[in-house]
Amino acid sequence: MKIFSRSFMVLTFLSFSFSGAQEVIENNQSDFGEFMDRTGNRYRAASGHPGPGYWQNETDYQIEATLNDEDHRISGNITLTYTNNSPQDLEFIWMHLEQNRFTEDSRGTLTTPIGGNRYNGDTDGGYEISNLEAKVKRSTSSEYLITDTRMQVFFDEPIPANGGKATVSMDFSYKIPVEGMDRMGRLEVEDGTIYAMAQWFPKAAVFDDIEGWNIEPYLGAGEFYLDYGDYDYKITAPYDHIVVASGELQNPRQVLSSTMRERMEMASKSDTTVFIIKPEEVNDMSIRAKQEGTLTWHFKMENARDVAFGSSSAFIWDAARINLADGDQAMAQSAYPKESAGPDAWGRSTEYSKYSVEHYSDKWFKYPYPVAVNVAADIGGMEYPGLNFCGWQAEGESLWGVTDHEFGHNWFPMIVGTNERRYAWMDEGFNTFINHYSSLEFNDGEYGSNFDETRRLVSWFNSSTREGIDTYPDVTNLRNLGMTAYYKPAIGLLLLREYILGHERFDNAFKSYIETWAYKHPQPKDFFNHMENVAGESLSWFWKGWFYGTGNIDISLDGVQRRQGNYVITVSNKGDIPMPVELKLMYEDGTTENLRLPVEIWQRGDTWSHLLETEKTLESVELDPEKILPDVNFSNDSWPTNVYKE
Repeated sequence: MKIFSRSFMVLTFLSFSFSGAQEVIENNQSDFGEFMDRTGNRYRAASGHPGPGYWQNETDYQIEATLNDEDHRISGNITLTYTNNSPQDLEFIWMHLEQNRFTEDSRGTLTTPIGGNRYNGDTDGGYEISNLEAKVKRSTSSEYLITDTRMQVFFDEPIPANGGKATVSMDFSYKIPVEGMDRMGRLEVEDGTIYAMAQWFPKAAVFDDIEGWNIEPYLGAGEFYLDYGDYDYKITAPYDHIVVASGELQNPRQVLSSTMRERMEMASKSDTTVFIIKPEEVNDMSIRAKQEGTLTWHFKMENARDVAFGSSSAFIWDAARINLADGDQAMAQSAYPKESAGPDAWGRSTEYSKYSVEHYSDKWFKYPYPVAVNVAADIGGMEYPGLNFCGWQAEGESLWGVTDHEFGHNWFPMIVGTNERRYAWMDEGFNTFINHYSSLEFNDGEYGSNFDETRRLVSWFNSSTREGIDTYPDVTNLRNLGMTAYYKPAIGLLLLREYILGHERFDNAFKSYIETWAYKHPQPKDFFNHMENVAGESLSWFWKGWFYGTGNIDISLDGVQRRQGNYVITVSNKGDIPMPVELKLMYEDGTTENLRLPVEIWQRGDTWSHLLETEKTLESVELDPEKILPDVNFSNDSWPTNVYKE
């Protein structure tokens, strides 16, 4: 090694510095650098795993409720046991009273446009709360404060940190709305009323290490964020009602006739649909367990974040076995009126439900619940652990799509418990993504999916009114919600799997994310960190551009020139988001070759030239040959220009 003198090195450095002093070299480091604080702490590690001090609280529920189908009211008593695993004592807890949305002066009512929207709700409801007792050890308090859809319950002494417990009990009653914001409500059909019961009891809010108490009001578009716990609940309904619910039925001998129990047993062993109540038996009371009075249906659900149920005298009821990957089984069930029946409509609901759950269980994470129930209601589609409400008039591909989507929600957010009220994209978008693959595979592609044809949505990406994925759902313009919460984040995952990381690396990381955060509360940064650490790829440029921005992709194939018998291919990034570059090279002899340029070509600037060394004659070049990228300008994607058109 030649040794230079210190003075020579200093002079050389200074001469280079001054000679270029008039010219500042710009680069794209800001596109690739960190855009949010993703540093780790004792609660959430930088690897995207829960940290050594991670905690979350638990709420267990015991509920007894009675459904009155004459005045359309539900009344009951609830006792919740709250476990405070946080590192601080709690002098109170916050609870959600979502039925208070259905009043004239609720925040949700007052923020609904004059013309209405999907989240319309009745205004003659709301909770009646009485006999509240809040206990910690031997102390009892009856003090509480209701503000809109939230209730603050105070204790005479704090709930101790690190495992302290409290119980809160109260009686509740309210009128069941007809219009329940497309999430719950009631529907009149010829043979009775269908009650779709969700957000039907007071429940504890989440206290976490990010926000403390998560107490955003229930307005409309924002959904839910709940702790996990065990549910033991009883629903007393008229004798002629069938009640289907989240969780396992505990007393079939008391509520099902011997004929119905025999059919249920047959269904538990059948891969094809078996009727529990046939269409012609809906009004045949001889098949019911009782012919007068009421029946009390008892259900249990473990380690869940919510429960829901459907109740009606109009239900046709059928079921089939669900086969899980490790040999375990669950039960697919459908409940619907005769208006929804038929081989092209709800007669296939259980078939759809069974396939959907089996697919996601095999591909991503095992289904944890004993039942998967699909209920026909006057609701476009809404999900709860182990139970959906789907449109009673849906049929064919539409019924498959909504059934598959709502059951997909059992993975996001029922298993992976994200904050839907803030980050709709972490459940709606992730679910829309996994729906694409289930639809491709169902019944050998009977309905298929064109979701990977991302350029169909370019007009929205070019819209001046578009909004970012990170916009909270209650803030988002409802005309944009389908894109910001569903399609754009789902396309983001599609790009990661099909274009950026590839199937193996993506699947390893995504499955690991689900398993790591199952029954926990991940934040966006936990997802970003986890995907990067498991996939082994720095993706800040992608998270920033796609998930936290409104910029677009526009990669341009600028031209091809001959150089000393070879070719120089020049590409540029005319958009806002850098991307790896996939090129298909076609030669005069009819052969083709794929060329991939890494995303790092854009770190120093927006133009890149690649030397293609070949003895063949290059005839044409096509950018993104599989058309995975939602590139907003396809006119510059080929050489010679416009050889390939959309």
